[in-house]
Amino acid sequence: MDKPSIFLPIITDSEDKSSIIKNRIRKNYRHIRKWAKRSYTNCFRIYDRDIKEYPLAIDFYDGRFLVHFFSYDRDIDEASGQFHDEIDQVLCSLFGTSRDHIYWRTRVRRRKKEQYEKIDMQKDFFTVFEYGAKFKVNLKDYLDSGLFLDHRETRKLVSSIAKGKRVLNLFAYTCSFSIHAALAGASFTKSVDLSNTYLAWGRDNFILNSLPEENNEIIRADCMKFLDDEIDSGALFDIIIIDPPTISRSKKMDQMFDIQIDYPYLITKSLKLLSSKGVIFFSTNSRKFKLDESLFNSCSIEEITDKTIPLDFHNKKIHRCWKITL
Repeated sequence: MDKPSIFLPIITDSEDKSSIIKNRIRKNYRHIRKWAKRSYTNCFRIYDRDIKEYPLAIDFYDGRFLVHFFSYDRDIDEASGQFHDEIDQVLCSLFGTSRDHIYWRTRVRRRKKEQYEKIDMQKDFFTVFEYGAKFKVNLKDYLDSGLFLDHRETRKLVSSIAKGKRVLNLFAYTCSFSIHAALAGASFTKSVDLSNTYLAWGRDNFILNSLPEENNEIIRADCMKFLDDEIDSGALFDIIIIDPPTISRSKKMDQMFDIQIDYPYLITKSLKLLSSKGVIFFSTNSRKFKLDESLFNSCSIEEITDKTIPLDFHNKKIHRCWKITL
């Protein structure tokens, strides 16, 4: 794969004694920029709730910024105008950007059955690089960008062992795990998700990376139902990725999905699709999740979370990840 040309702005101004948040973002960005240049990556986190008074996470996407405001009060849906202006001014000052390139999201602790995805319809897609792979992202239309940055190192881990392997990507979202595996030389990938929107997005990601359709299958299906059908087909995979939502209540599903209730089924069924020397990577963003290893006596389970949290994520509880082998 040809190495991409990426641009990462240089911050030249000095410390500002009047702004603690500005100084922290500057320090974080300068540190991560060195790594990003070497790694051909132009999407990463530049602030991660480092300071109590600034409950934000700020992600950099090739000169655009996604600012997540964390509200734990259901009655407060967004940051105050003054707070909003302060952060916008800091980013504009540091990076020479405009407010048109700063996008805000409010992260509210929602009731168990609440769920939403789409928030606009402007279709403002652009391309970013992650370890040289190309991905379409959209900072306007959806709560999430189309690329979960916290799993960057997990994707790299999968790609490091993917050459010549058959890969199954469950709850594939926009197929980022499959893209990295295919670029690393996987012989076959199969991406499964229930969302037509995200699977179409995933197809675009394959095209963007000049990857052939015939070796990279995309399936629209409920992953819970898909597993039984795939077991009946006799298919086997060398690598299986299981990165489900914590809760899902899609109308296309027979019942609500709950990771804490449904994970034994997911792992047990996936083990039946695993080749003799294969590996399952299972992860969750649920803070309350507990994995009972005694339910899986026939396999080896190793938590590898410390290897999958990226250096730009200061919140080490952003996800948990396990490596499961027969």
